[in-house]
Order: sequence, then C-alpha cells, then structure tokens
Amino acid sequence: MRRLLLLVTLLLLTVGCGVVQSSEDEATDAAREVARKAGRRPYGQRPRTAEEVGRSASGVDGVEVLRVTGTSTRTGKGVDVVVRTSGSASGGWLAPEEVVVRRCFTLRVSPESEWDEDPRDVDCPDGPALSFAPPPEPPRLPYEELRAELPRVPEDGRVDEAEVRRTLTALNLDPAIRTEVKADGGRVGVLLSVQGNGFDAQDCLLARVGPGAT
Repeated sequence: MRRLLLLVTLLLLTVGCGVVQSSEDEATDAAREVARKAGRRPYGQRPRTAEEVGRSASGVDGVEVLRVTGTSTRTGKGVDVVVRTSGSASGGWLAPEEVVVRRCFTLRVSPESEWDEDPRDVDCPDGPALSFAPPPEPPRLPYEELRAELPRVPEDGRVDEAEVRRTLTALNLDPAIRTEVKADGGRVGVLLSVQGNGFDAQDCLLARVGPGAT
C-alpha cells in the first residue's frame, strides 16, 4: 500500500511539474503574441526609418523597445528591433498561481520580411527601454484658404480645370501635402491629403467646383 501511495505521489509531482512547464510555455506564447503585434505595425510598402519603426513598436501596449539597429526598412537588411514583453497563463489545478514571464524578441522589418513573421527569441540586452520623441505634426490643410480662393462658376458657366490648378499653385502648399485634381462631368474635384502612418486616421480635404456650386 505504501508503495502504491508513493507511486501516486510521484505521479502527481511529475504531472505537476509538467503543468508548470506547460504554463510557462503558454505565458511565453502570450508574450510572443504581444511582440507579434509590434511587428505588424510598421509592415507595409512605405519605407520607414529606424526611428519610425522603433516608435511604432513602442506604441503597442505592453511593449518595451530595448534596441534598434539599421537605417531604414529599405536599406541593407532593413531594421531590427529588440522588444521586451510579458505574458501570463494559469498554472492549472495543481498550481493555481498565475505564471508570468518577461521575454525578449527580435523583429525585422525589411524587403524580405513577411507579414506576421514569428518574433525570434533573444537574450534581453542590458539597459533601460528606449524612448522616442513624438512624430512631427503634419502640415495643416488650408481649409479656409482653399474655400476662399477656389473659383465660383455661374450655373450656366463652365469650370476651367486649369484655373483650379492655378489656384492650388498660388496657395504655396507645404510639399508634404499631396494634391490631386480630376475633371469629370463638367465638374472639377480636388483632393488634398497628408501621408498617414497606416494605422491612425489620415487627414484629407475634398473640394468640388461645379456650375453654380463650389
């Protein structure tokens, strides 16, 4: 009977150790998923500087950026970012305490990297987390100026696309403002926009010049 009890006890201890190890793996997977979110943010066709990639990753909740190497996502091997995240998992019925881990992963954003790549495990470098200055404010779109300067055309008149284009040129817009002009059906449409980061709302201004209404 004692031998049976001893075997049962050893079995429970073995299973308990397995549960604890499995819980740590689950917590690590949770930490990896947070790092994966940070790797998704800067992915895209637009080239990004190393600072932009680091700032983007640090904007994800639960992510600390510890190291950034490279120049831009389109230069050389791209940009590598080392992040530190945490994850947690239940210890199970034999170990009800929550298991919490902190892990470091490296993310690469380059022409060869793919969407949703697995972050690679790395040793955490020494030193505090990096901080990044906020991105520069985008230029203000000239709503009042555009409204005041666009031509007014009588109901029986004809819209001159060239005049609309001259009006935009005379506004001396910031080079960062993208301008599009298109004529269609006797009307001329104008779009002014600033390049977004792919995640936040992108600012734009629409205008239409037509006979009898601007």
